[in-house]
Amino acid sequence: MPFGIQECKKMEVVPGTAFMSDQDDLPPEFADVPRERLKHGTGRFKDVILVPQPSDSPNDPLNWAQWRKELILLIVGLSAAVVGAYGPMLSPGFVEIAANLNITVEVLSQSTAWLIFTLAITLFLTNPLAKLIGRRPVYILAIVMMFITSVWGAAVKEYDSFLASRIVSALGMAPYEVLVQCTIGDLYFVHERATRIAVWNLFLLTGISGGALIAGYIIERDGYQWTFGVCAIMFGILMFAVIFLVPETAYRRDSVVLVPSSSDKEEGDGGSVHMKLAHEHDAQHLSEKEMHTSYPATSTQVEEGGQRVVEKKHTYWQSLRVFTGRYTYAPIWKLFVRPVILLFYPAVMWGFLIYGTTLTWIVVFSVVNAVIFTAPPYNFSISETGLISLSPFIMTAIGEIISGPLNDWICIYLTKKNKGIYEPEFRLPLMVVAVVLGVVGFYGFGASVEAQTHWSGPVLCFGFANMSLVFASTCVFGYVVDSYRKLNEEAFVAINARNLLTFGLTYFVNDWLAAQGPLKVFAILGSLFLAVCLLTIPLWIYGKRIRSFTGRNEWLQRFMNDDH
Repeated sequence: MPFGIQECKKMEVVPGTAFMSDQDDLPPEFADVPRERLKHGTGRFKDVILVPQPSDSPNDPLNWAQWRKELILLIVGLSAAVVGAYGPMLSPGFVEIAANLNITVEVLSQSTAWLIFTLAITLFLTNPLAKLIGRRPVYILAIVMMFITSVWGAAVKEYDSFLASRIVSALGMAPYEVLVQCTIGDLYFVHERATRIAVWNLFLLTGISGGALIAGYIIERDGYQWTFGVCAIMFGILMFAVIFLVPETAYRRDSVVLVPSSSDKEEGDGGSVHMKLAHEHDAQHLSEKEMHTSYPATSTQVEEGGQRVVEKKHTYWQSLRVFTGRYTYAPIWKLFVRPVILLFYPAVMWGFLIYGTTLTWIVVFSVVNAVIFTAPPYNFSISETGLISLSPFIMTAIGEIISGPLNDWICIYLTKKNKGIYEPEFRLPLMVVAVVLGVVGFYGFGASVEAQTHWSGPVLCFGFANMSLVFASTCVFGYVVDSYRKLNEEAFVAINARNLLTFGLTYFVNDWLAAQGPLKVFAILGSLFLAVCLLTIPLWIYGKRIRSFTGRNEWLQRFMNDDH
């Protein structure tokens, strides 16, 4: 296998591996594949075989008009941005808000920690629910809850009620932190996903940084309650957009994914071709599915008197149904247990560690910035403390513009070099960029604050750390989406269990900072970040063998993929 990736010799077709490109130098075993009968991309992707293969139904989200897909992503992305802002938006005014509520800064930072803890637990509830009944009802319930808790937060004056509003809001935040990635998997093909994941990340991460930027001015001029008031207005508008413009994107299809396997032209019957194809809903045990067909079969192709009938397109009002059926018949308890099992998959554990440490360290910035920059030698006002977030806001935007398209381009380039065979490990090279940016960001921030340099030093390093997260998350989610297609929801829940790590660190980080100083704190965080990122090297080398191992384990396949 080229590029240093170790080939698997125990499984003919490894889950996640796919045949995507039309080329003249294809291996001999693919010479007889009737590629003209498979659906391809358009424009510059006209030579890319679509993975997954869409059905013929106009109601299949993969077949929806591109503008409709992008509108859905825009709405849920904007919702994710406001959700991203909701958590850390109070950070510039921590000192003033604590005084207003008659509590210490440490207690106020702990309220953020409890929000994060509740968010972590809620993910284990909302995502299995979305897998069972679809995305739409969960999205609607979550956005309504965010609107209500925003109004609640704007009205409270006592800390106990303030804390309760923050904790309850986590119930509405959870779907927009994780479920958007699943929606991207519903709407887009493999070669399109990294760019859209980058768009989602752009919304979420600029919401986190931009929220603090705007909130600093709001808190200074109108009081912290109006930060919740502005969120209430935004969620109110987005609530109507979700209800009327975001239909159900979950879809049960029997479309096929072409995967590389030995194939020979069969004799007789007009010389039909023997191809190994895999049902999308059985993607985790591809090697067991074998079909004799001259075109991709779909669930919508129904034979009636020799005629092939395709289901009718839903009307606009039909598309707005909140409940559209059950999308899995697996026992409910399995849906809740599977994310825990997936956390022990090496690839998912890698994603948990990379995303968890990087994002947690970023959250630490928002918790400590007010303490660091409102004190000497910087003596920033609340609005000036909020302006610190301008650096990560700009750097995040630049990173997202670059990372998604670059990741997709690298995948397509390496796939062509690999004779049309795509491996999910092709998502990993950009981790090199994430490592460089993260090392500069974390070590640089601690050193510059300790040395009391000009404010531009730590502020710029804050931006580099956020940009590192952009590249890391693009790699993490792109790799997981492509490696475990059917288990995306469970994998995202497992990865976002990182909120438990975030909860633990934000709960005591201000005390730690006071005890040891910024240099030691951020040197330790930077070292842990670097150590975790180095795990990408063995994943690149042995990732395919790991996918093969989980794909060959009969118990895992029965437990994780059994739909009954």
